[in-house]
Amino acid sequence: MKAVFIAYDQAHQENIAEVLDRLTIKGYTLFPQVMGAGSNTGDPHLGSHAWPTMNSAILTIVPEEKLEKLMERLHELDVNNEMLGLRAFVWNIEQQI
Repeated sequence: MKAVFIAYDQAHQENIAEVLDRLTIKGYTLFPQVMGAGSNTGDPHLGSHAWPTMNSAILTIVPEEKLEKLMERLHELDVNNEMLGLRAFVWNIEQQI
């Protein structure tokens, strides 16, 4: 199993939900309002007057056989919408109850 943390501009919400649905990834935790700034490009998303946009984030645990397809779909979303911003990070899951 792998943990996937996906941080994205809120404008991606429907797209992310569709990717998870199509890959039958049902379990996740949604963080609806997340502030942050990209490390290389893009504007900060801080919910302030100067930087009004916000991010969201999802943490999901997926079987390894779904990981590659999930990351491919997320990469496609990011490439096709460069100005919005999307990052995904993967961790190993050592134990689950």
